[in-house]
Amino acid sequence: MKTKFTSMLCVYLLLAVFSITVFAQKTKSTLSGTVKTNDGSAASHVTVSLKSVSTQTDENGRFIFRNLTAGTYQLRISAVGIKTMQIEVRVKEGENETNTIVIAESASQLQEVAISAYKSSNSKPTTLGKVAIPPRDLPQSVQIITNQVIRDQQVDRLGDVMRNVNGVALGANRGGVGENFYARGYSLGSNNIFKNGARTSIGGSPEASTLESVEVLKGSAALLYGGVTGGAVVNMVTKKPRFDRTGGEASFRTGSYDQYKGIVDFYTPLDEKVAIRLIATGEEAGSFRDNVKSKRVYVNPSLLYKVNDKTEILLQGDYLNSDFTPDFGLGTIGNKLNSLGRNVFINTNWAYNKTNTATGQLVLNHKFNNDWKLNVNISIQSYDRDYFSAERPAADANGFWNRVLTRSNIKELTFNQQINLTGGFKTAGIKHILLVGADADQSKTTSGGFASTNVLPVVGVKTYYDRVNISDPSSFNQPSNFNMPNTTLLTNTDAEVFRIGGFVQDLVALTTQFKVLAGVRWSFQKTPTTTINTVATGVETKGTVKDKIDKAFSPKFGLIYEPFKTTSLYVSYANNFTSNSGTDIATNGPMGPSIIDQYEAGVKNDFLEGKLSVNLTVYKIKNDKFAQTALADPTKREFSGATASDGVEVDLSGVIVKGLNFLAGYSYNYMRYTSTLATSGIVEGERLVGTTKNTANATIFYTLQNGAIKGLKLGASAFYTGDRNGGRNTTKNGSSSGIIPLKGFTTIDLSAGYSWKKLSLLGKLSNITNELNYFVHENYSVNPIPPRQFLTTLSYKF
Repeated sequence: MKTKFTSMLCVYLLLAVFSITVFAQKTKSTLSGTVKTNDGSAASHVTVSLKSVSTQTDENGRFIFRNLTAGTYQLRISAVGIKTMQIEVRVKEGENETNTIVIAESASQLQEVAISAYKSSNSKPTTLGKVAIPPRDLPQSVQIITNQVIRDQQVDRLGDVMRNVNGVALGANRGGVGENFYARGYSLGSNNIFKNGARTSIGGSPEASTLESVEVLKGSAALLYGGVTGGAVVNMVTKKPRFDRTGGEASFRTGSYDQYKGIVDFYTPLDEKVAIRLIATGEEAGSFRDNVKSKRVYVNPSLLYKVNDKTEILLQGDYLNSDFTPDFGLGTIGNKLNSLGRNVFINTNWAYNKTNTATGQLVLNHKFNNDWKLNVNISIQSYDRDYFSAERPAADANGFWNRVLTRSNIKELTFNQQINLTGGFKTAGIKHILLVGADADQSKTTSGGFASTNVLPVVGVKTYYDRVNISDPSSFNQPSNFNMPNTTLLTNTDAEVFRIGGFVQDLVALTTQFKVLAGVRWSFQKTPTTTINTVATGVETKGTVKDKIDKAFSPKFGLIYEPFKTTSLYVSYANNFTSNSGTDIATNGPMGPSIIDQYEAGVKNDFLEGKLSVNLTVYKIKNDKFAQTALADPTKREFSGATASDGVEVDLSGVIVKGLNFLAGYSYNYMRYTSTLATSGIVEGERLVGTTKNTANATIFYTLQNGAIKGLKLGASAFYTGDRNGGRNTTKNGSSSGIIPLKGFTTIDLSAGYSWKKLSLLGKLSNITNELNYFVHENYSVNPIPPRQFLTTLSYKF
């Protein structure tokens, strides 16, 4: 299946290249020109329309239209708050240049218009909500990280973007081979991460430098997306084809520790109905960690077909090949952090982690009329992971570690289908925005089981490969002939999951100030018993765990009060469910799902005509049906526990003056167990391992708009990660190895750059204070944060 799907993407790329070639051979006309203000300054970011196609003027007031047939056209110049102009132009074969067009407004008037026309973050609808409702009308916290922030901070990975989302904290991952996020105390697995509205794998760390935006819907989103955790859902939005012009950008990025990365983005319309886009990156990098390297290739082609004025079809795909050295950091000695320098590598020198992710997606949007719209989203994803590494460096008090090797090969194939119908109508004068939808997922994971290379006994049944001293780097790859051992594939185990659900949601405007959002979802999830194939004989056997079926209703209800057009207050209730493994001691059957209740209240404010947004959110999440080991029979489980998560979040964002962009936030979270087993449960009240007490972020960038050094950009970003617990939560009977307390830390980045015509150069010095701290996964993966580093990007727009 992987080969077929990869071949499909290759064909798709060849078709895109062929289309570009055909387009280049056509003899069509172009029309270009310049728009200026009445005082002679360039009128940038003004909309210029020609028939059904429109574009915006660049920083120099220039615009261009391509692929025109000869003839007479009406050229329209417009922008919010200025007087619209319309002139007649005649286009002949070849290249055509119009006379300079002078609008009635001055440069200062145009700048005031540009600032006042800025849409606040509370006014921009997100695709994550599946319906075009401004965030101020949603009884839920929403945050959008724009392409401007992604470019200014020169981010490469999704984790770099998520540092700007308050309430979402980066957690440690086993071996540092991926990214792990926590929101409101809950880990965000692959079920909570989406790409263009479809579930996606985050293995290999998603490419972020080519994204248009990242949308985060905090709290429970089970109504829209089914079996997700209650913390948040994240949607990565990739860039789409454009009809306004042919263009793109080529960039080269380099930085400390031999990082080299090239990025190419090309887009063009083929005609009035078809446009294409191709984005590609290639990256090689070392690391501040000895022996750690990475190599990545990313390709993202897309095609947009406008069937007619009411229907469009978007085809898009991407492929990511990511090779990264597994790195468990420094490990622990006697459940305490190792004192080795942050550069010391304690894994085997041949360890590897190789991933391939390929996706394909078809999106159909149809507008029946101005009120009713249909959206269909069909996607497929293939993910492969080939991994071989030493594991879990947790040494005894003397530093000795019985080193275990792990060899794994995982293949995942996922299908996703969605259909959503939205409509606006009135009943008895009351306005409704209705959303009705259904979705389904089918996934299959094949896990390879290998013959163990761990042959030395510890005690009883446990085995290991060799014994090293974790505080002595010279022992890590001894003897000198220590090479990667051969492994034999014994079995392939297939595990499948099927999900299906349907929902209805209605936003009711009782008055211009009072609104109600209500909805309910029904979800069905089936996890069949696994199938085990023995490679040597080809014999298939079934696993011992029976088929598991979960069913749940997920309601949502919210009240919105908008005393002013710029202020929204809300309260809401929603729940979500999580699947549980094991046998229920009460029924002697599979464990049912846990139902998690979430209560949220907030206020969303826009100030200075939308140029400043300040939002405040408080929440409480309760799970009174937490599954844990049964007291009467340790081989079974029971619903006898409870957890709670309380918190507050503050978001600030805006553009006070043209060229000044800022984003800031603060969050507090307290996630803990409130009820566990009396004798062997986790101690109540202790902060959950992996969750962070306080996080804060702030970033500000300013680009000079006038003067001799127009185009100079200056910026600064600060990120605070508060106190948190590594290790394992404390148990009442003392069976846990215990927590590893971690202090908070702050990193500060400074940026500077300059843009001149089509060229731009941007540099960044990150962690300028050279702060040292760690992300700790349980008691063995202790990964230091990067030291002071330099990064720079040179870009050319064409």
